[in-house]
Amino acid sequence: MKAAFLDRDGVINRDLGYVYRREDFEFLPNAIAGMKQLVSAGYRIIVVTNQSGIARGYYDEETFQCLADWMCEALAAEGVPVLAVYHCPHHPDGVVQRLTKVCDCRKPAPGMLLRAKEEHRIDMTGSIMIGDKQTDVAAGVAAGVGRVFLIGSLRAYYSGADAVYADLLTCSEQL
Repeated sequence: MKAAFLDRDGVINRDLGYVYRREDFEFLPNAIAGMKQLVSAGYRIIVVTNQSGIARGYYDEETFQCLADWMCEALAAEGVPVLAVYHCPHHPDGVVQRLTKVCDCRKPAPGMLLRAKEEHRIDMTGSIMIGDKQTDVAAGVAAGVGRVFLIGSLRAYYSGADAVYADLLTCSEQL
């Protein structure tokens, strides 16, 4: 099985900084259409998202999970099944003591992707990672993902990504 590993904030939804409430969640233009294209191309959608707001005490894991569940339901209603959502609640500068640490899951570390590989038997070389930051590229490369793409500003072109596209739909149309 091949997967499209997608970062959440800045790829699927507008990155407003620590998005944890449904009323603040806004799908980016062309994100749903891009995910539909990925599904049509045979990719299973797996979301991998750093959520340091949990370690920083801005919201808790239950609040994050409620939003993730709602997002998956909204995407399923649009014909985009999400296989899994993985999140990293850690941050070395957090205030929630049990989550304040350096871990192997916070991107740029590959832990979330490797966990998905094991749990879902993912063919990493046939898979892709799409993010909007250098940490997404580094996590994809470290996990052995076949191709890594950035969306957003072309300033990120020299990041080690295989290519940079304006948005998720433009990226998915090139695969």
